[in-house]
Amino acid sequence: MKTPHMCATSRRVRRAVGSGALGVALLLAGCVGGDGDGKAKPARGDTTCDGRIEGTQSITVWFHAGQSGELSTLRSQVAEFNKTQKQVRVELVTLPEQRPYTELVLSAAASGDLPDLLDFDGPYLYSYAWSGKLRPIDSCVPGKVRDDLLPSIRRQGTYAGRLWGVGTFDSGLGLYVRPSVLEKAGVRIPKGVEDAWTASELTGILRKLRREGYRAPLDLNYFDSSHPDEWDTYAFAPAVWSAGGDLIDPETFRTADGFLNGPESVRALTTLQDWIKEGFVDRNKDHEAFTKGRTPISWMGHWRYPEFSKAHPGDVTLVPLPDFGKGSATGMGSWQWGIPAGSADGDAVWRFIEFLLRPKQVHRMTEANGAIPATISAVKLSPQYGASGAERLFIEQLRDGTARPRPQTPAYPAITGAFARAFAKIITQAPVKKTLDQAVAAIDKDLAAHDGYPQSGP
Repeated sequence: MKTPHMCATSRRVRRAVGSGALGVALLLAGCVGGDGDGKAKPARGDTTCDGRIEGTQSITVWFHAGQSGELSTLRSQVAEFNKTQKQVRVELVTLPEQRPYTELVLSAAASGDLPDLLDFDGPYLYSYAWSGKLRPIDSCVPGKVRDDLLPSIRRQGTYAGRLWGVGTFDSGLGLYVRPSVLEKAGVRIPKGVEDAWTASELTGILRKLRREGYRAPLDLNYFDSSHPDEWDTYAFAPAVWSAGGDLIDPETFRTADGFLNGPESVRALTTLQDWIKEGFVDRNKDHEAFTKGRTPISWMGHWRYPEFSKAHPGDVTLVPLPDFGKGSATGMGSWQWGIPAGSADGDAVWRFIEFLLRPKQVHRMTEANGAIPATISAVKLSPQYGASGAERLFIEQLRDGTARPRPQTPAYPAITGAFARAFAKIITQAPVKKTLDQAVAAIDKDLAAHDGYPQSGP
């Protein structure tokens, strides 16, 4: 039998899914929301957590339809939580995959139909916070819990000096290599970040591997430039950073001019373009370039480690992304939990988040999705991240600052859209500087339209 709360949730989801055109418009506009008139509503104050829950609370949780392992694990966690709680009950709603998740969230925000707890891709936190879609959660997170979070998790969840979100896992990015192939070719294998290949050294390695019989020895995990997406920014912004460039002025976040189209950025992306031009990069239309042995080097994230190591038992090693001039850099960030603007009981919602952050629960989730545990205590439960663990590099990068968050600005939706479109053109041999100039123009147009996104909000 449906309760009134469950019926209200169903109406929320139907409205969010049914407003497709609006969702697209909101996404392209960057940061809007609230009452649907293009003016964002401010959050209803901070999330207040005083340790007390009045009566019995039912909270609605939205989750993206991601990996099946993630979804089944979260469903199990919700069932376990509900079984042990008397005051708080969680209703889990998985949004459909027919439309991009972010569009559904923006559509729901426009009509005032966000849930009590929202799962969202981390880099979008800044636009959600700025436009009033989220409430800060500072008062909810005890110091002990905050101290247990990886520095990267705390950094990603912070905007304007406040904590707005927290994740149960982070991400890792690097080069997967096959030592047997490299050793046979006489190629040295980096031992860590300080020992990373330079970009020019990698170019020479690719030429050497071609002479060894690998026609296209590098996998960049791209195969269809007609559909640019978040992978382009997550995976290849590190090349720009490593060269000394950036996607936007990292100090003021007021312009991309001179940064995304600066000489350092142009140099890094020209190198990537040259690798493609010389035929070193496998088109990877089947997503099997590395697993089938066509390429002995893959520029890839943590989620492929189980598959890669299964395909080549005992012959897969992680090394840092190449150094384009200013040291190796890499990506970070993943999905986070945040409390939308509204009247949800902060203590009730936090009780569920706190449950998900317990070492056992973080370990369960990261065992299911292969991601990096978000807490120091959970990392200790995973041998692969230990001193001699196969995935130790991912933890080192997240801790030592090699991993960088994508630009922490409300303009991020505009930035990632412009960069991904530019990268898709560059890999098909479009002029690098001209293409980046066009991306800069698009980003700066969005910044101007929002007065540079002042931290006081819209």
